[in-house]
Amino acid sequence: MFTEQRKSERKVLRVRARVAAEGEAPVSGRTSDLGANGVSINLADPLLVGQTCQVSFDLLVDGKQVPISARAKALYCIFSSGEFKVGFQFLNLELAAMTAVARFLR
Repeated sequence: MFTEQRKSERKVLRVRARVAAEGEAPVSGRTSDLGANGVSINLADPLLVGQTCQVSFDLLVDGKQVPISARAKALYCIFSSGEFKVGFQFLNLELAAMTAVARFLR
């Protein structure tokens, strides 16, 4: 039986995202959901669980686009519907980004 491991509520978010692993070229993907502690991004190729990356995407908060860029750790990578769904946990999210995410989630 599957046990929910997320520590916070998630909200659907479908926007373009960029993921850059250390020493590798950035790749494009699409977010699927966002929570206070992380984001899920669909990618064409898999990432290693435990890998640390720079993730970036835009949030629409109070009618304004807010760019979010954060270091994040891949917690899972699941093949689904022809792509890889990667769950990232934010690492030391900056205050401005944390505030924007919190406002988006309310």
